[in-house]
Amino acid sequence: MGKIIAVTNQKGGVGKTTSCVNLAAYLADAGKKVLLIDIDPQGNACSSVGVEVEKGQNSIYEVLLGEIKAGEAIYPSVLKGLDVIPSNVDLAGAEVDLVYVENREKVLKEALKEVGGAYDYVFIDCPPSLGLLTVNALTATNTIIIPIQCEYFALVGLGQLMNTVRLIKKHLNPDIEIEGVLLTMKDNRSNLVSQVSEEIKKYFGTKVYETYIPRNVRLAESPSHGKPIVLYDNRSKGALAYKALSEEFLRNQ
Repeated sequence: MGKIIAVTNQKGGVGKTTSCVNLAAYLADAGKKVLLIDIDPQGNACSSVGVEVEKGQNSIYEVLLGEIKAGEAIYPSVLKGLDVIPSNVDLAGAEVDLVYVENREKVLKEALKEVGGAYDYVFIDCPPSLGLLTVNALTATNTIIIPIQCEYFALVGLGQLMNTVRLIKKHLNPDIEIEGVLLTMKDNRSNLVSQVSEEIKKYFGTKVYETYIPRNVRLAESPSHGKPIVLYDNRSKGALAYKALSEEFLRNQ
């Protein structure tokens, strides 16, 4: 079984999907076999690597409801070595649909047993919430990566996320650990950014990656072209940052 990593933060706009997509892409570019699972109803992760499915096509929604096997919802991305289980608009109603399903928190974990062995790494892009979809991801995962934007409000709600992780560890997934904490959208010219960065490092210690992700226009542009940054502009500051992150990630394995 490959290592499963959930990328999560209940606060939106912190670079969660960007980080999930581009770390997965750089690992695939380095020769690893990677599966990207999009369980965010917005579907931004799968569209960022050139995979979009219409209503009625196989997606993570049908997998979660037990209508199909996970392997039937896997699509190749624009990058060799990176496969995708996409989201679609139906997923917005999944939390209601799963309410009456037995062991509803473990549906994703059970589904991944069939396909996880074919990959080195499985990345799950979580919704910006702590609902049932995120609980499924946290129950299925080995570790989590927490992207945090370097601003004051990023610290607000962090305690809620960590409390959820503690509850998951106690009741559903005793093996869950923090893989790393990633500082995103960092602007070193700001004193506030430096202060927030120091607070985060005090809280998480050595779990904070040495690599940080700067603000970068090319990173923001690449999803609209259906390409990860390694294919869109691999010389940009954002690309170099995610390449460095992938190298740091692999050193820590």
